[in-house]
Formats: sequence, C-alpha cells, structure tokens
Amino acid sequence: MNLLMNGEKVTVTVLENFAEQLPDKLFNLGVRIVLAILVFLMGVQLIKLVRKVIKKALQKSKIDEGAVKFIDSFIKYGAYFLLVILIASWLGVDAASILALLGSASVAIGLAVQGSLSNLVGGVLLLILKPFSMGDYIKDSLGNEGTVCSIDVFYTQLLTPDNKTIVLPNGTLANGCITNYTQCHSRRIDIPVSISYDEDINRVKTILTEVLKKDDGVIKEQDHVVFVDSLAESAVIMNIRCYAQNDVYWEVKWRLTEKIKYVLDDVDIKIPYPQMDIHMKQN
Repeated sequence: MNLLMNGEKVTVTVLENFAEQLPDKLFNLGVRIVLAILVFLMGVQLIKLVRKVIKKALQKSKIDEGAVKFIDSFIKYGAYFLLVILIASWLGVDAASILALLGSASVAIGLAVQGSLSNLVGGVLLLILKPFSMGDYIKDSLGNEGTVCSIDVFYTQLLTPDNKTIVLPNGTLANGCITNYTQCHSRRIDIPVSISYDEDINRVKTILTEVLKKDDGVIKEQDHVVFVDSLAESAVIMNIRCYAQNDVYWEVKWRLTEKIKYVLDDVDIKIPYPQMDIHMKQN
C-alpha cells in the first residue's frame, strides 16, 4: 500500500518508523531543553559570581563608583549575550549562522537600536570625561535635577529631593548641558531682601553683615557681603551673598533667611509690599 505526498511515493513503513521514533525524539528534545534551562541557571549564578569578584577588585583599586557600576553593567549584558549564544549553539543552532544573520541585518538593527547605541556611547563618554560622579547633585539642560544614584550602560538615575527617581538616557546627558552643583566643596548663597526707599542703606548693610558674621555655617574665609543689587519700583533690593559647604547649603540658606526676617522686624525695618500709585483725572 502506497501513499502519495508532494508527488513522491511514501511507503507506510516510513510513516510507521517516524511514528515509532517520535516519542524518542520528543524525549531527547525535552531532555535537551531541561538541560539547557539548568545550564542557563548555572550560567546566571556564575555570571553573578564573576561580577561580584570583578566589582570587589575594582572597588579595592579605588576607581570611581560610577565607573564601577558602568563596567559591572557592561559585563552583565555582555555575559548574558554570550550565555544565550552558547546555549543556542549547544541546542543545535549554528552560532556562526546567528552571527552572520546579525551581520547581514546590521543596517536594520542599527536603525532600530540607534537610540540605545547613542546611550551606550554616551555612557562611555560620561565615564571618560566625568562631568559628574556618584553622589553629585546635577541639573540637565531639560531642567531635570537630583543626586546621581546610578550610572549604567544606557541610563543614569537621579534621586530628587522629594524622593523621586528620574531615569535619563546617557546619550541625552552626554550631548547636553550639565550643571554640577556639588563638584566644588562650597556653594554660593544669594538671598535678596527688599527694603523701603526711606531706610538707611548703610544701617541695613551693617545689620545684615552682623547676621552673616554670627552664623557658624557661613564660610568666613570666603567673600560674604551685603550690597544693593537693584532699584525696583517699590523697593531697594539688597543682596546677601556668602558661601557654605555643600552638605549644609540648604540648611544655612533657610536659617539665614529666617534670621534676616526676625532681625529686620526687631529693628523696625519694613519689607515693603509692591504698590502702584493711580492718578484719576476728572473732566
């Protein structure tokens, strides 16, 4: 008895042999899949161990923490890629064919992941140029600001003062303007104060200068001055300028602002409200 399939004669014996061998083939395939899963799990643990050893070695060499995280992230992605290629090759997939396919499709892949490649290159530039480090407080060209808590291969994470996490692409950071508030040890404080045109400017300057001299958070070795900044429509704008250490910057600024208000109240110097004189002409 013969069957006809695609124009060729296939005997019942061939079908019977296939049916007899099918359970064994499925069993072998199942075993290979289970072994592949076990190899993958073992590979994951081995990758974690290697990353841990390399990370400790880098930290002992006193490399910047941001660079350590970047290298660790790069090793992680590269190791997982190699692990998947090895498992696929062990399952019978030709690794050379996979790489050839990736090579032939490099243009399409490049267009599809050009954003990721830009972020990768940006991460390398940030690592080399070091416009900021872990723990620095920065602000980017789009107005995002916070403390740098992580520098990975593709993204940098900022922690805002109100405990929010901002994830920024490395490509955007590397190609934009970055303001680093904490790279220097100290930071300047500017506090504008409005006084009436009727007040004695020299007296006000003396009083506010005493406030700066008595505050322990103000760095006395750096310039701390009080000056007339501008003449506004309703008031004379004084500026109190001094420097404080980065770690106490906001504490000193808030304390000085509060002290200035109390001191001016004590000596009866008023902070004027904006006002406008309107003259009405009767016909």
